[in-house]
Amino acid sequence: MYFCTSYLTDIVWWAGTIAMAVGQIGNFLAYTAVPTVLVTPLGALGVPFGSILASYLLKEKLNILGKLGCLLSCAGSVVLIIHSPKSESVTTQAELEEKLTNPVFVGYLCIVLLMLLLLIFWIAPAHGPTNIMVYISICSLLGSFTVPSTKGIGLAAQDIFHNNPSSQRALCLCLVLLAVLGCSIIVQFRYINKALECFDSSVFGAIYYVVFTTLVLLASAILFREWSNVGLVDFLGMACGFTTVSVGIVLIQVFKEFNFNLGEMNKSNVKTD
Repeated sequence: MYFCTSYLTDIVWWAGTIAMAVGQIGNFLAYTAVPTVLVTPLGALGVPFGSILASYLLKEKLNILGKLGCLLSCAGSVVLIIHSPKSESVTTQAELEEKLTNPVFVGYLCIVLLMLLLLIFWIAPAHGPTNIMVYISICSLLGSFTVPSTKGIGLAAQDIFHNNPSSQRALCLCLVLLAVLGCSIIVQFRYINKALECFDSSVFGAIYYVVFTTLVLLASAILFREWSNVGLVDFLGMACGFTTVSVGIVLIQVFKEFNFNLGEMNKSNVKTD
């Protein structure tokens, strides 16, 4: 069997791969230092910046709706940064263990697990290829495990290399969270690939961002209680910022194939006159 490996000698491919790796490392570090309610929605900034770079480097077409979406995504991100929680609610391993054993969070996880079992074994085989929300729901519900696990690994890792009695517990906690993170990522990849085989990637990406981010924020709010120090004005500001970013992502992803620009509008107006 012949495998094409010409891309391994392409400097652009290596530059992109290294940039993605650095970005993921930065994303992991951000979860350990910044509230989840800020990091997760800001992950959408990769879409407008990627679209802008693709229009210049790859000569991909970016219509007026896509440009408006980029502007809205950046504006919404600024609003999110301004109104985000100013301090962390969980900063140590002991606090993390206390939050993980909280009955409210345990009950939430049980509900998520039951929904995942129902979706994966009963609903997905029958309705997955025809209903986009089935695969999106599975991947988004798994975000209730991936993002909190990522944040928990960062907190537990701080105590692993300390010479104290808590270092062994921190190691065990870190390994458990790594296992949960690995399993959830593998299942997510499987169903993302299934969704991309059956549905348009632009529509899937836009809906997936909104549903995934919403469920991750819900899980983080229950586990880390990051909303406890947020006032009404900041809460409304973050809701407006997230809505603005979501609208921007939809404009970029869903309408990118539309052949629509201001030049054509001006020409049509001139003909009408």
